[in-house]
Amino acid sequence: MVPVIALVGRPNVGKSTLFNRLTKTRDAIVAEYAGLTRDRQYGEAKWQGRTYIVIDTGGISGDEEGIDAKMAEQSLQAIEEADAVLFMVDSRAGMTAADQMIAEHLRKRNKRSFLIANKVDTVDPDIARAEFSPLGLGDALPIAAAHGRGITAMLEQALGTFPKDNADEGEGEGDDGEEVAEGQEATRIPGPSEKDGIKIAIIGRPNVGKSTLVNRMLGEERVIVYDQAGTTRDSIYIPFERDEEKYTLIDTAGVRRRGKIFEAVEKFSVVKTLQAIQDANVVVFVMDAREGVVEHDLNLLGFVLESGRALVIALNKWDGMEPSERDYVKTELERRLMFADWADIHFISAKHGTGVGHLYKSVQQAFKSAVTRWPTNRLTQILEDAVQEHQPPTVNGRRIKLRYAHLGGANPPLIVIHGNQVDQVPKSYSRYLENTYRRVLRLVGTPIRIEYKGGDNPYEGKQNKLTDRQVNRKRRLMSHHKKAEKKRRDKKR
Repeated sequence: MVPVIALVGRPNVGKSTLFNRLTKTRDAIVAEYAGLTRDRQYGEAKWQGRTYIVIDTGGISGDEEGIDAKMAEQSLQAIEEADAVLFMVDSRAGMTAADQMIAEHLRKRNKRSFLIANKVDTVDPDIARAEFSPLGLGDALPIAAAHGRGITAMLEQALGTFPKDNADEGEGEGDDGEEVAEGQEATRIPGPSEKDGIKIAIIGRPNVGKSTLVNRMLGEERVIVYDQAGTTRDSIYIPFERDEEKYTLIDTAGVRRRGKIFEAVEKFSVVKTLQAIQDANVVVFVMDAREGVVEHDLNLLGFVLESGRALVIALNKWDGMEPSERDYVKTELERRLMFADWADIHFISAKHGTGVGHLYKSVQQAFKSAVTRWPTNRLTQILEDAVQEHQPPTVNGRRIKLRYAHLGGANPPLIVIHGNQVDQVPKSYSRYLENTYRRVLRLVGTPIRIEYKGGDNPYEGKQNKLTDRQVNRKRRLMSHHKKAEKKRRDKKR
């Protein structure tokens, strides 16, 4: 089994910085801001031939209320899951009551724990060890996570007893535990989100129920749910299985209009959300049924379509609505989402679970439509039938000719059509071809992109050479005729 290492401690002691250092990523948002991390963040890392899972957690202070209490529950759950705990303290701030509370909890749980004194770049390590010795967890291991100091010694203590991976003999130097200098770009190690099944990004505006839907799909309280906009800050990747099918759910931060974003932390969260859309195979776009389709929903949907991701639309909070309200919402959906009428729409209640199970079927169909490949003769036959039924328009007295089609890419499907005057094909005819391919191939939940390539004229640029050959031939014939005429005249004489 792959060992699991949890990073716990008070808020703002450097857990996310160490998480990024160990996983060699920038997955965790880092800022001089207490309480930034809220949900458990998992990452895969390697050290000297050993693969291990790192869990970044929110800070625990012991006096949590409201959403902070939810964060503390997530951190305590991470402790229960971990094989070893790296208990981080701040050398600059010294020991606090919260540190003592966490240390007491670790001792009661009898967890394999290591005391990590972070931020020793401006503090004498020996002073730091003495400062935290009353916690009763052994000598503190001094590190500076932001600069990479002391990381190797820490990993030797925490991971030295775990076995090496069998398949990692002869591993390259990038995984030998060498410390990474500050500012140096490290090679990323693929995490679970890049290898486990269909990646589903749950996106939408703040407070529409994305995290509630994630927990409902997982069947557990995996991410924090709280009646406050902006609860989720990181993009949380969660691999799981359902009916022997592998998935990775991506819970994302809500995206507000640009003019409403003022905090730098929220800007980073939005960037993480947009990156998650690019990384996903299928996007489940969540909207609040009671608010209907607002303008920002359309803007966010436009980004999803530009990225080419397969799409499933979920109208949340459908329970408790009056029949007249439901009819109005359905009418508005049909009117305002005409540009994405190929996406399945589900009316759900994430809180009560109504309709959530049906999302999986649409996700699978959308994913299959996005990645299926078709042979050239099949795509060409569909093109010929479409052209026969409805000819392209004429341009300057010449009709546009479309000869054959082939697949240029998947997720989304890219159909490349070759012909003459293809730069003159109107958008309306491209939409006609797109709808034809969608209907015949039975594509659901994925955009289609049509790309045209013009055929080269074999005589282009050769007209002058052809004329020269004709002129030379004419000269030879004239010369031949002159010689023949001269012979006839000489014979008559």
